[in-house]
Amino acid sequence: MSKRVQAKYKIDRRMGENIWGRPKSPVNRREYGPGQHGQRRKGKMSDFGTQLRAKQKLKGYYGNISEKQFRGYYEEALRLKGDSGENLIGLLERRLDAVVYRAKFVATVFAARQFVNHGHIRVNGKRVNIASYQVKPGDVIEVKQASKQLAVVLEANALAERDVPDYIEADHNKQTAKFVRVPTLADVPYAVQMEPSLVVEFYSR
Repeated sequence: MSKRVQAKYKIDRRMGENIWGRPKSPVNRREYGPGQHGQRRKGKMSDFGTQLRAKQKLKGYYGNISEKQFRGYYEEALRLKGDSGENLIGLLERRLDAVVYRAKFVATVFAARQFVNHGHIRVNGKRVNIASYQVKPGDVIEVKQASKQLAVVLEANALAERDVPDYIEADHNKQTAKFVRVPTLADVPYAVQMEPSLVVEFYSR
């Protein structure tokens, strides 16, 4: 099952942003936070608060992954050559559930995690049921034969609200996708602004 700690729309409302760009997000109607104090005027946020919010938003976007796992991505991003913020985005986008979501095999990143966990996905012909599996450039991701005509897959293929990014080549007739390259921040079609540099600052305090 999906390890969803909070409902996705609660994450939207807590952030005050429609982070996945979903048409049904309650933020489209109410731009204030949940609860009886949600409409209180907010003061200027501290540097720490800004960095924390950036981390919560990025972590929430990828299905609210655990703090331990998210920090692990940060530490791996530091070890890699180049900009740590860009490296962090690359590691998150290489998650198998993120690739399944980007390829429009399912409608949400939460559904993608569950889809992978339930054994519907193959990578290079082999069944992989670990959502955090790191996909490499050139890997071919495929919905297994018995699952290709599932309603959730066909409905997601037809979603007009988002497109498949150019670092993934998807064929919805065959329900396959090829991970072409590791994207940069500018390549990733986030519905709202993500600031991985602030996440790096948060952890390096």
